[in-house]
Amino acid sequence: MSENQQARPVDEMTFKEASVELEQIVRALEAGDLELEDSLARYARGVELLKSLRERLATAEQKVQVLMDATAADVAVADTTAAPSTAFINE
Repeated sequence: MSENQQARPVDEMTFKEASVELEQIVRALEAGDLELEDSLARYARGVELLKSLRERLATAEQKVQVLMDATAADVAVADTTAAPSTAFINE
């Protein structure tokens, strides 16, 4: 990230945008060509992005779990109430 380019606030970024920026930061840090100050600034930004990504992922996982639990409860109820009667099978 150049000095003239302002970093977007993390909360205004989509999950994909944040993950792409984090990947770019990781690659730049792994290359080892940055000045110390730039490395520290990018590392701090990476930590901020990672924290946001983890929080969003945890929230999404919770939502999926709630939906799965609701679906399982609906299926269990539907299975017991919609079961065919066996009274007329052998008649």
